Amino acid sequence: QVQLVESGGGLVQAGGFLRLSCAASGRTFNTYSLGWFRQAPGKEREFVAAVSRGSTSTYYADSVKGRFTISRDNAKNTVYLQMNSLKPEDTAVYYCAATQRVAALHALPYRYWGQGTQVTVSS
Repeated sequence: QVQLVESGGGLVQAGGFLRLSCAASGRTFNTYSLGWFRQAPGKEREFVAAVSRGSTSTYYADSVKGRFTISRDNAKNTVYLQMNSLKPEDTAVYYCAATQRVAALHALPYRYWGQGTQVTVSS
């Protein structure tokens, strides 16, 4: 079992950047694939990015490709989401999630979820 705690959200102007972090408990962090998802008001939760256990593979939603970067530090039990060139449409609550399956681009395989961190991008 793993517990996830996100941080790093906030208010930023369009064109700015933020770095989200997700710290995990437990001693088996490197056995989990990790993902970031987001949910805007009135919208369904959507996939943002994912990284495999050994960081050999990363995946991105088309809407963030080239602007966001997912990475992980297994020594620190932490996964990051570097978000550059932010747009107002990136405004959402961002969640990190973990699965012991291969990295997935949809929410269903992810068993463990953090509580979310709010990102607001002003125009």
